[in-house]
Amino acid sequence: MANVGAVPDSVHLGDCRMAGKNADPLGRDEGRQALSTGRVRACAICRPFTLGLLDS
Repeated sequence: MANVGAVPDSVHLGDCRMAGKNADPLGRDEGRQALSTGRVRACAICRPFTLGLLDS
């Protein structure tokens, strides 16, 4: 596995065309946490925050 321990570049929705072939899926809570820490950005194409991913 080439991406073991790699820090993600951005968070995508499951059907986003910009997600790489080797993208590892995150659960809703993991995606929310990754975005809220500021370590990764939300994809500008699929915009996961528009579906309430960041809503509490």
